[in-house]
Amino acid sequence: MLRAGTARWLFYANLLLVAVLVIYKIYLNFFEQDFVSVHADQVERIEALLEGRDHYRFAVVGNINNSVGLFERQIIPMLNQSGVDFMVSAGNAVSSGGEDKYRALYRTLSHLKIPYLITFGENEHSRLGSFRFYDHFGPYLFSFAAGNSRFIFLDSTGKTDLEWQLRWLEEELLAARRDHLFLFSAHPLRAVNTQGVLNLDDDDLFPAPYRRLFTGLIEKQEVDAVFSANLPLYSRQQQTNTRYVLTGGAGGLLLNNTRSRYHYVEVGVAGDKVSIEPVALERGQHPFWRTLESLWFFIHSLFYVGYLNFILLLSLMLLAALWLRRTLFVERNYYPDFDLDPSPWLDRPLRVAQFTNNYLPFIGGVPISIHRLCRGLRALHHQVLVIAPQYQGNRDESDRVHRVPVLLPFGAKKQFRLANIFSPGIGRAVRRFRPQLVHVHHPFWLGSVGHYLARRLDVPVVYTYHTRLEHYSHYVPLPDPLFRNLLSHLLVRRFANRCDGVVVPTASAEDYLRMIGVKRPIFVRPTGIDFERFQRVDPDHAQRLRDQLELGQARVLITISRLGKEKNLAFMLDALAELSANDVPAYRLLLIGEGPERAQLEARIRHLGLTDRVTLVGAVPPEEIPVYCALGDLFVFASQSETQGMVILEAMAAGMPVVAVRSSGIDDVVSEGQNGFKTPLNRRRWRERVAQLLNDEPLRLELAANGRALAQAHRIEAFGADMSRIYAQVLAAHGRTARRGPDSKD
Repeated sequence: MLRAGTARWLFYANLLLVAVLVIYKIYLNFFEQDFVSVHADQVERIEALLEGRDHYRFAVVGNINNSVGLFERQIIPMLNQSGVDFMVSAGNAVSSGGEDKYRALYRTLSHLKIPYLITFGENEHSRLGSFRFYDHFGPYLFSFAAGNSRFIFLDSTGKTDLEWQLRWLEEELLAARRDHLFLFSAHPLRAVNTQGVLNLDDDDLFPAPYRRLFTGLIEKQEVDAVFSANLPLYSRQQQTNTRYVLTGGAGGLLLNNTRSRYHYVEVGVAGDKVSIEPVALERGQHPFWRTLESLWFFIHSLFYVGYLNFILLLSLMLLAALWLRRTLFVERNYYPDFDLDPSPWLDRPLRVAQFTNNYLPFIGGVPISIHRLCRGLRALHHQVLVIAPQYQGNRDESDRVHRVPVLLPFGAKKQFRLANIFSPGIGRAVRRFRPQLVHVHHPFWLGSVGHYLARRLDVPVVYTYHTRLEHYSHYVPLPDPLFRNLLSHLLVRRFANRCDGVVVPTASAEDYLRMIGVKRPIFVRPTGIDFERFQRVDPDHAQRLRDQLELGQARVLITISRLGKEKNLAFMLDALAELSANDVPAYRLLLIGEGPERAQLEARIRHLGLTDRVTLVGAVPPEEIPVYCALGDLFVFASQSETQGMVILEAMAAGMPVVAVRSSGIDDVVSEGQNGFKTPLNRRRWRERVAQLLNDEPLRLELAANGRALAQAHRIEAFGADMSRIYAQVLAAHGRTARRGPDSKD
C-alpha cells in the first residue's frame, strides 16, 4: 500500500501534468494554424501559374517521410532556388498518417515558395490517416489540367476500389485534350530491379491483379510519365512511349549508393518535349540528428491527438489521480444498444415531412421519385407533407403539399425555382403537421431548412442521395475543378453525417458515400416504378401517337432525359450519326425531355444531318410516359451523372432492352447481355451494341423479357414498404421510443 504522503505527492504531480497538457493543447489548437482542403488552393495556383504556357518545369519527390533535417533544410532550399514552377510528392510525404505527422508536414511545406501537391500513399493511409488526408488535402484520386498537360493522381493503397479507379482513369484519359499526360501512383506500377539494394515485397508494388490492366491502359493512351515512390531508390524504365520513374530519395534511410541516394526528380516540359532528370543531394542527414528528430516527433505527437482521444487521455489521468486517493472502477459501454426495437413503429401510421428543391409539375428524376415515395407511403396509411417550391399551374393538392414562395426563377424557360427559405409559412406548416420524421432530398437550400426544423422539433432526419453534384459543376459560379473535385463531395459528406440515416438508390452510391467519409447508417433502396401502368397501355392510343409522330414502320429508339450538358446527349447524337443506313433498319430516336441545351441540340441535329432520324419530343407528363415507351423497340442512354436507373427500369417495364454508357446507377441495373448492354464512353462500342439489337430481333426480345422481370421487382408498393421499415429503424435508433413512447399523442 502507498503511504499517505507518497499518494498525496503523486496526486498533485498528476494534477500538474494534466494542467500542462491542457495548456499545451490550448496552444496547439488556438495558436497553431489549422488547414483544410489544401489541394483546392494549390491546384488553382498551378492552373493560374501555367495558364497559356507550354514551357515549364516541376519537381517530383518521393518518401519525404517527415524529414526535417533532409527535406526541409536541404531539398526545399534547392527547390526554391531551382526555378521549378511547382512540386509534387509521389507518395509517403508523411512517416505515418497520424495527425501530428500531417501537421508537421504542413509546417514543412509552408517553407516552399511554390505550389505543391501530395499523392495519397501507404504512409498517408496508415493509422486511419485517410480521413485526415481527405480533410487536410482533399480526395485520394483526382485530376486537373494546367498548361498543355493533364495531371492524374491515383489511390494505389486500396482505399478506393481499383475497379472503379480503372473506369475513372479510362474516362479521364479518353477525355484528355492535352499534349502531355503525367500520372502519379505511390506504389510502382511496374516491377523494379532491386538487386543489391533491398528485398522487394510484392506489397510495395501496385496491387498485382490490376497492374497489367492499368499499365495496358496507360501505355495505350501514351501517358508521358508515371511517377511513384514507396521504395528508397531511383529507377527509370520505359515501355512504348511511357516512362516509369521511381523516386524515393527525399527522406528516410537510404544506402547512399548509385541507386539508393537522396535526390529529387526535375521534369521539364518544352512544347512537345519532356525531359526527366534526377537531381542528387551532396550529402544526407547525420544519424544523430535523424534520431533526435524522431524523438521530437514522438513527444510532439502526444499532444496532436484528436479531441476525443485528448479528453479520454485527460480522463484517464484524472481517474489515475483519484485512484491514488480511493479505489474507483468505471465501466463504459462502447457497443450499440441492441435493445432498440423498430417493430412498434412498423405497426402504426407515421407523419413524414418531405423537403425538396423541386417537385411536380416540374418534370425530373427527383420530383418523380418523391411523388412515387409519397404514393407508396400513403397506400400504407402514412401521412405525408411535401415542402416544395411554388410553380405556375400547381395541381390541386389541398394540404398534401406546402408550396413555398419563390425568390428567383432561373434556367431555360425559368423551370428552376429558388424557394424563399426564410418564408415563415414553412415553419408554421411543419409545426402544424407535427412530423415524427423529416425526409430531405437535397443537401442544401430547402434540405437544410428541413434539417434545421427537425432538430428544433427533436425528430430524426433521413436524407436521400439522389444527385451526383460533381457532374453539375457547370451550373455553379465557382472554378470547375474546385467544385467538381472538392466542394461537391464536402457538401454531401458534411450534410449526410449530420443526418440520422441516408438512403441511396444503388450499392455504387453507397460505395461513393463511404469513400468520401460518410459514417452514418446507409440504406440501399432504389426508387419504385409504376410497373402496372406500363402493362396497361391502350394499343389504340399508342397507334394514334405513332401516327401523330409519323413513325411509320421505323424501329423506334427512345431516351428520356433532361436536356442538360451533364446528360451527355451530344455523345449519343454523334454516335447515331455514324450509324450507316446499310447497317441497320430504318430507325427514329424520340428524345423525351426539356432543358437548357435544347437550342444547342437542335443545331447539332441539323449539323449531323439527323433531322429525319431524331425528334425532340419535349417535356411529357409522367402519366403519358408509358404510351411513348410502348412505341419503343430499344432504350438508349448516355448519361454518366445518374445515381440510379429509374428511367432504365421504366424502359424495361415497357419491354425495351437498354444500351447505356457505364456509370454509377447504370451498373446496378443493367446486366451485360441479360437485359441490355453497357459500354465505355466510346462511340464505336456504343453504336455497335445499338446496331446489334436493331438487327437481331430474337436477342432483342430475349433481353426485353429479362428486363421486364427485373422491373417487376421494383414496384411502388414494395418501395413504400421498404421505406417504412427504414423509417422505423431510424426512429428506434433516434431514441424517441425510449423517451416518449410510440403511442404518445405528440
